[in-house]
Amino acid sequence: MRSSAPVFAVVSGWKANTDGTARASVRCAGTRGGTARITATAKAPDVAGAPRVVFTLDLSVVPYTTQG
Repeated sequence: MRSSAPVFAVVSGWKANTDGTARASVRCAGTRGGTARITATAKAPDVAGAPRVVFTLDLSVVPYTTQG
């Protein structure tokens, strides 16, 4: 898992399950806003050693509102 903008969103955990599914934890900045693209790569079974993107998540991070 990789983030295109770790200052806005960073992958903090990754777990592959035995049933073929996976779970990722993403932490987002609370004081800054922006966008990030989270990508997961996997090795293609037909191409030795060549990773390819298998999942993409586009995030928009909005800062927390403040009072005062």
